[in-house]
Amino acid sequence: MILFVGAGPGDPELITVRGQKALGDADVIVYTGSLVRKAMLVWAKKDAEIHDSASLDLQEITRILIDAYRAKRKAVRLHTGDPSLFGAIAEQMRVLKNEHIPFRVIPGVSSFLASAAAIPAELTVPGISQTVIITRTEGRTAVPAGQSVAELASHRATMAVFLSADLGERTQNDLLQHYPPETAVVIVEKASWPEERVIPCRLDALAHTLSTSGIKKTTMILVGDSLRGEGENSRLYDCAFSHEYRSADMKKEKPHAG
Repeated sequence: MILFVGAGPGDPELITVRGQKALGDADVIVYTGSLVRKAMLVWAKKDAEIHDSASLDLQEITRILIDAYRAKRKAVRLHTGDPSLFGAIAEQMRVLKNEHIPFRVIPGVSSFLASAAAIPAELTVPGISQTVIITRTEGRTAVPAGQSVAELASHRATMAVFLSADLGERTQNDLLQHYPPETAVVIVEKASWPEERVIPCRLDALAHTLSTSGIKKTTMILVGDSLRGEGENSRLYDCAFSHEYRSADMKKEKPHAG
């Protein structure tokens, strides 16, 4: 069986336990060298056959995996973050299905989650946003009708914009169609890496901030006023709120003596 493994955002300790075990058992590893830190390979065994897919095309990648499977060798395809988000695994899985080769996906910590942790911020704050939109600005990869950043911005939810650091002006202009200019933005470069950078700004300064910071890739753009750390408290821990595990304490606080 071929295993697609989420490497997480970059810190080798943020891979899942299951993903770490899969790397340690693998005879053949194909990793996305342009995005996955080589430090992740610390979990691989010393005699593992390792391929950097940065210069390989789909046919070459899947041929390595198929050959490994047919030779009864354990193979791992290692992707950055979580493979289900902009991981380009769908086409690889289609090839394996056509060859009747079994596979499984081991999820990973996405970079948008590591970016939120780096701020740190909650993305779903009551009274501000209870929705997170995961998207990208249209570039060489087309965006389907109705899914452009400008159209999604109409929801005014928290937004995690992937793969768009080199499209700062377009991203800013699209977002400004619905978000106010003062909307909070946080740019996180290389979340969880040793060289991680966290740069807050207003929405109307996004393009300028990206340009002057020299950031080009491996960057998450988080948008929305949930990032300010303000908003309503959740009712989950409110003493006046009952739920399955706790009855509401409606008693008034007794005045202090004296």
